[in-house]
Amino acid sequence: MSPVQEQTPAVADAQAFKDAMALLAAPVSVITTVDAAGRRWGFTASSVSSVSLEPPLVMVGIALTSSCHAPMSTAEEFVINVLDERHREVARRFAARGVDRFAGSGFGGWPGRAGLPHLPDAKVLLRCRTVDVIRAGDHDLLLGTPLEIRTGSAATPPLLWYRRDFHTPAPAAAPA
Repeated sequence: MSPVQEQTPAVADAQAFKDAMALLAAPVSVITTVDAAGRRWGFTASSVSSVSLEPPLVMVGIALTSSCHAPMSTAEEFVINVLDERHREVARRFAARGVDRFAGSGFGGWPGRAGLPHLPDAKVLLRCRTVDVIRAGDHDLLLGTPLEIRTGSAATPPLLWYRRDFHTPAPAAAPA
């Protein structure tokens, strides 16, 4: 048992916890990597966050039961592809089991990085070097330091996960 698990009391009502977390809007990303054999791996994530500015660190949560867990938790590098409203189908495909997630998805290989998969038209791309993997309950937290950052158009609304579905925020009304 990890120190976090030892210090964390059991949730009184697991369903209430799930329902509460469904009300926490989160940006949607697809996390990608390649394994030693060159096979591409990726999954849809809403648990991505900045952790530190000095040094720059990001965190990605991945379930221990994920089909991508082993390659992601042992990868030297991974890419965080932050999605926008145009990428709903990409998000759905990378959340599905038993499909070729990369088929027809528009992913290319990062130049000079052994085919590290990325979505060229993503809202934000963060190519990260893995610096640590921390067990936290039924997930591992991948900590990475961004090596390269690319940003796309700010005009396209982000894709968000909220109330167990994909959403895009409505534009704010102009002040009167």
